[in-house]
Amino acid sequence: MTDVRDVIVAALDEAGLEYVRHGEDVFEVELPGVRKLKTACRLEVGKHALGVHAFVARRPDENHEAVYRWLLERNLKLYGVAFALDAAGDIYLDGRLPLQAITAGEIDRILGSVLSYADESFNPILELGFASSIRKEWRWRESRGESTRNLDAFRHLRPQD
Repeated sequence: MTDVRDVIVAALDEAGLEYVRHGEDVFEVELPGVRKLKTACRLEVGKHALGVHAFVARRPDENHEAVYRWLLERNLKLYGVAFALDAAGDIYLDGRLPLQAITAGEIDRILGSVLSYADESFNPILELGFASSIRKEWRWRESRGESTRNLDAFRHLRPQD
């Protein structure tokens, strides 16, 4: 039987993903995205399961109930991971897969899921949980003549004063 760690290394190498290994059992992978430019994902080999942990966004500044409701509704459609909160209220994708289910294809599938879910969810989370901050950022940048290019996805939140 092939060691799951060897399967993970082969899958990460095959995908061309850079990773940092901490000891024998922890792999940190940076997944490149579009809306969320990068998603840090940690794979942890445990005694019986592979843990998958990825930071998505910090604790929302506002509208917590709507953000958390959106995340819970989204959980119904996810594969292998689910949205979760840590003690500070920061948002993660978290999952556990049985070690016997780990293949190169499954590593590719779970990392693809993490990347897709983090990237697709990033702007809705920001819009729901940080709208006031986004409006302030629009005002500040426009008052200073700064670029607003990376705020284009939130053009509908641009203050009209």
